[in-house]
Amino acid sequence: MADPDRSPGLAEDCETLLVARDILAGDAVLNWSAVTPMVQWEGVTIEGSPPRVIILDLACATPTRPIARNCTAENGLTGNIPSQLGDMANLQRLDLGENELTGGIPPELGSLSNLQELNLRENELSGGIPPELGGLAGLRRLDLYANGLSNGIPPELGRLANLEHLDIVSNGLTGGIPSELSGLVNLAHLGLRGNGLTGGIPSELGGLVNLQYLDLSVNELVGGIPSELGGLANLQHLDLLANPRLGGDIPPELGSLANLQYLRLGGSGLTGGIPSELGGLANLQYLSLAGSGLTGGIPPELGGLVNLRVLDLGWSWLTGGIPPELGGLTDLQSLDLRENELTGGIPSELGHLANLWSLDLRGNGLTGCVPRALADKWDLEIATDGLPPC
Repeated sequence: MADPDRSPGLAEDCETLLVARDILAGDAVLNWSAVTPMVQWEGVTIEGSPPRVIILDLACATPTRPIARNCTAENGLTGNIPSQLGDMANLQRLDLGENELTGGIPPELGSLSNLQELNLRENELSGGIPPELGGLAGLRRLDLYANGLSNGIPPELGRLANLEHLDIVSNGLTGGIPSELSGLVNLAHLGLRGNGLTGGIPSELGGLVNLQYLDLSVNELVGGIPSELGGLANLQHLDLLANPRLGGDIPPELGSLANLQYLRLGGSGLTGGIPSELGGLANLQYLSLAGSGLTGGIPPELGGLVNLRVLDLGWSWLTGGIPPELGGLTDLQSLDLRENELTGGIPSELGHLANLWSLDLRGNGLTGCVPRALADKWDLEIATDGLPPC
């Protein structure tokens, strides 16, 4: 800096980053130095009057591509996250994603009172999520995707009332989902897939009225699906796949999710029948209930899912016939009913599925023949246990 006395706050930021430089960079090289103007420092954005550092963006930083987004960091930052970064009082965005950082998340980051975005995704971080992050009152986005974080989700995160996006997918988290997350009243995205979370799905999550995306798949959750999730009026994506100890019935209240586009509940211990109410999900494009303990028939009401592209009900215990109403799913591209206990013939109405490219009916007790309209589709993979064409 040419004149530190004119911008004492910026001078403090300069000193902080120079101390943090080698800890953060590791084997990489940052051009932060006392002889290089701060406005030329890689990943540093300075704004305001008086000027301060408001953005530190070193996502996917490498020696040859210092600030290259959407790339694979092969030789990126390999050091630790310096605790000194917690002294940068005006920082609004801290993005260190897609590097090779190790060590823990410093609790000192909880002092960044102006921080709106914290992105540490796709590193090699370990240890727990500091409860101090719950003090980041202005935080809107917290992305910790694909690290090696462990321990539980701090209930203090429920204090982040302005948070819109929370992603802790593909870590090693354990323990339950805190009911305190219901305090995230502005949350639109909640991703907790691929951890070791246990306990039940808190019914309080049904109060997150802004929620559009909920992914709790590939965990060890128990109990049932709370009927309160049917109150998530803005929900577009619900994924509970591969929670083998998640049981009970599918709540018919899920049929109230008018904006739902994606529903995946397979790989679980769900029992009972498929609620006919799911046929009212007019915007649904993807429905998979495969690999569960569901019984009973396929509701003909599913034929009302006019936007459905994928229907996967395979590997369950469904009985009865294939409803001819499924022939009304004109956008359907894939229909998988394999390995159930279905009986009767293949409805000729399925021949109306002009966009269908994959059909699997193997492992049932179907009889008769394959309707000519299906058998004549040269680009259609038909798996029907050798039934002849009609």
